[in-house]
Amino acid sequence: MAAQATLHCLTGCAIGEILGMIIGTAFGWGNLPTMVLAIVLAFFFGYALTLRGILKAGVDFRTAFKVALAADTLSIVTMEIIDNGVIALWPGAMDAHLDEPLFWGALAASLALAFVVTTPVNKWMIGRGKGHAVVHQYHH
Repeated sequence: MAAQATLHCLTGCAIGEILGMIIGTAFGWGNLPTMVLAIVLAFFFGYALTLRGILKAGVDFRTAFKVALAADTLSIVTMEIIDNGVIALWPGAMDAHLDEPLFWGALAASLALAFVVTTPVNKWMIGRGKGHAVVHQYHH
């Protein structure tokens, strides 16, 4: 269940990260505003994927939003720290363009490491009845 929860989180984060990088690069933004946009979008898509499943179960938006925040915040924060930390520390990765293998290689490696680090966080939360253990009760 922890790996599934982390993969779910990783999917939303990856969508947001990639979209943020594409938008920032397309507009010629610098590294900091591009990274901030990517992080904001990672949280947005991470929460949105969880919201979608909870709303599909017939839960009202306010309750679904609270559940998504409680379930995903620590997971997304952990993932974003690892993901963006790797990108920031990888020589040349912050300046790599979308058409360069360095961009995609660093991003893939950072997301893979984020998955490895975040899975035990989700396992710990689920073991305490938190995180995706709460979301799981809404899946049908």
